[in-house]
Amino acid sequence: MTPVECGECGNRVLCEKFSPAHTQVQWTAEAAAVCPRIAAATAGGRPSARVRSCPALRAGIEAAIREGRLEVPADA
Repeated sequence: MTPVECGECGNRVLCEKFSPAHTQVQWTAEAAAVCPRIAAATAGGRPSARVRSCPALRAGIEAAIREGRLEVPADA
């Protein structure tokens, strides 16, 4: 898995691409604690596991793909 950083909060997650449409994101305990979007959702009573992502992190993942730091398998 490849570390990817959120451009908004600096949060770091681990990512792996299995196809253009399938991205696995592994949040660390620290990541859930520092992400302001997850913190806001959990403060409202939503379980952190139900917060799928945020636009800033998605942009970081897309940038990692464009820059070649996160590869999409050629045979996907």
